[in-house]
Amino acid sequence: MLIVMDKTASEAEIAAVVAKIEALGYTAQTIPGGERMAIGILRNPGPVDPALFIDLPGVIEAIPVSRSYKLVSREMKRENSIIVLPQGVKIGGGHFVVMAGPCAVESELQAFTIARAVKAAGAQVFRGGAFKPRTSPYSYQGLEEEGLKILARVRDEIGLPVITEAIDHYSLDLVEQYADIIQIGARNMQNFSLLRRAGQARKPVLLKRGMSATLDEFFMAAEYILAEGNTQVILCERGIRGIGAHARNTLDLAAIPYVKKESHLPIIADPSHAAGRRLLVPPLARGAVAVGADGLIIEVHHDPTHALSDGPQSLYPEQFAALMRDIQTLRPGQWL
Repeated sequence: MLIVMDKTASEAEIAAVVAKIEALGYTAQTIPGGERMAIGILRNPGPVDPALFIDLPGVIEAIPVSRSYKLVSREMKRENSIIVLPQGVKIGGGHFVVMAGPCAVESELQAFTIARAVKAAGAQVFRGGAFKPRTSPYSYQGLEEEGLKILARVRDEIGLPVITEAIDHYSLDLVEQYADIIQIGARNMQNFSLLRRAGQARKPVLLKRGMSATLDEFFMAAEYILAEGNTQVILCERGIRGIGAHARNTLDLAAIPYVKKESHLPIIADPSHAAGRRLLVPPLARGAVAVGADGLIIEVHHDPTHALSDGPQSLYPEQFAALMRDIQTLRPGQWL
């Protein structure tokens, strides 16, 4: 249930509603908005009687929330959420963002070379993996904390905020120290313990959709993070398991407008992991922009033939620059 307060409601009146919710054994979540203050009721095992709240001072209405993913739902929050990074980069609410960089950080020279190239082309966030969850235990697993230190130097010297993946509690503790955005990958979308830990972080979290996850499952995974108090969540459509060998996965473009209808959270697309092939990345990226994605996360490498991870799907810097020109044509006036 959502308790909607009058815009003139006092702090004492809001506190009284919160106290009433907690006295019933539920959890109260205040949700500030542009035009109103609302209070969500969480952890209630069944329907809540609106009559318990409608006559309290300062309350306008009590609205039942039908979705199981309450905090993620647009029923709970009408306005689009906007994630603001310390460097001023905004994600969501009409602000379009491009995150770009290598799949994996391999060296300081490699990271700085690519960071300079993607920044020159217009990227606002640098991506690079320090911890790499790989299908094979013999594949490159990343530089771990040394990779995080390289990413931090990229931010400090190149001026791009950085995003990198956490794969377990240990790595999330480190990523939270070094990065600006914590990424939870597709393989961990339903790692509920890790999601709860991400919800306790005080940095934005980018949550990728699992390879076989329905959108309801995707929303419920995000709910785990929000329920722990972290409201800075970015959703990412990265392709679901498909059939055939023409692409690694199937980029579900229909998911993007559906998510924007159902949820206030921003959603970006990852055409690189959907494609698995360099040739397919630009058209899939343009398609995601056309259907309303709030941003893209793209793999770029200056020497993909020798990349230690995902070289075949990484764009050359000149290809990325050409794609950025296309994107700026498709989404003029919506940058930063």
